[in-house]
Amino acid sequence: MYTRLLKPPKERSFFLFGPRGTGKTTWLKSVFPDALYFDLLDSETYNDLLAQPNRLDTLIPPTWSSIVILDEVQRVPALLHEVHRLIEKRKLRFALTGSSARKLKKGDVNLLAGRALTLSLHPLTSSELGADFNIKHLLTLGHLPSTFSGSDPERYLESYVTTYLREEVQQEGLTRNLGSFTRFLEVASFSQGGLLNISEVARECAVHRKVAEHYFSILEDLLIAERISVFTKKAKRRTVSHQKFFFFDAGVYRTLRPQGLLDTSEDIDGAALETAVYQEMRALNQYFDYGYRMHFWHTRAGHEVDFILYGKRGFHAIEIKRGTRVTPNALRGLRAFLEEYPSAKSIFVYGGTREYYEGPIRIIPINSFFWLLPDILKGPSQ
Repeated sequence: MYTRLLKPPKERSFFLFGPRGTGKTTWLKSVFPDALYFDLLDSETYNDLLAQPNRLDTLIPPTWSSIVILDEVQRVPALLHEVHRLIEKRKLRFALTGSSARKLKKGDVNLLAGRALTLSLHPLTSSELGADFNIKHLLTLGHLPSTFSGSDPERYLESYVTTYLREEVQQEGLTRNLGSFTRFLEVASFSQGGLLNISEVARECAVHRKVAEHYFSILEDLLIAERISVFTKKAKRRTVSHQKFFFFDAGVYRTLRPQGLLDTSEDIDGAALETAVYQEMRALNQYFDYGYRMHFWHTRAGHEVDFILYGKRGFHAIEIKRGTRVTPNALRGLRAFLEEYPSAKSIFVYGGTREYYEGPIRIIPINSFFWLLPDILKGPSQ
């Protein structure tokens, strides 16, 4: 087991969200070995508490003083009323995990506002892996923990995708047409790391645009995808209106993305590399509460930068390319961004081996970038 960067809050109840397979249960059991544990994926526990949520009180010993874990609490949202009551009445402390935000969005979760923090667990980061970090593994298999512990990570990823379809989508009735949604997943994978045109996705899937928008919302509710918006703060150049789309893990993306005879590995590998950087930055930003807002930049004239990180700790423009050479054309987007935002720190990540500067642009090899990223995000010493 790898030591995770996430730290539990002291003396506070908390939600722990994250896609299945990121290791939420394993982390909780390692951090709280003496906790009272209720698994809502267990059919008996689920049925008992679904029928009578107030039974939770009777299942917790009267003198219990340690933490209580409710795993996959979104399966019985009504339990949040009981959790709220027990926090107030018995001063109990809860850890509530969830791999879907859909049912909790209906308002029940707000009952715990101010009484429970919200944390997230992500795929493994390079610093958590330490000496086991391997860029090839990251780009082909991603960083879900089971891709390191299992004997057949490719089969695990295939099963992971079908498990989501079967257990989360089909059983909860998120969509009436599972075949159409399965087709949508493949089509959506072609948008990975690129501008998202929902109308085009809808046409490719032969569904109405509102249906495609609903499907994207399902992915976000299941915490397996996210959209980021274009950076427009004090913009002089006209920017695009589309968002950018990412599945949460490079391995999940590669599993969903079909490769045809005419597909080039450069297209798939490029999106995988951008995904790898995205998931690493997203995890570190949330674990250490750096407060960055993550965007991208794309003007109508064609200038673009893969990631813009903007917050109190810094202002970063990051462009990522697989190639081993740094050409003037490759730096065009960063140079255009610096003309408009000269205070930004610009970084170009590439497949070469030498770190150096091109004027104000810092050139960093891919492998080095993952080790340098924590210090980059941390910003200057306070």
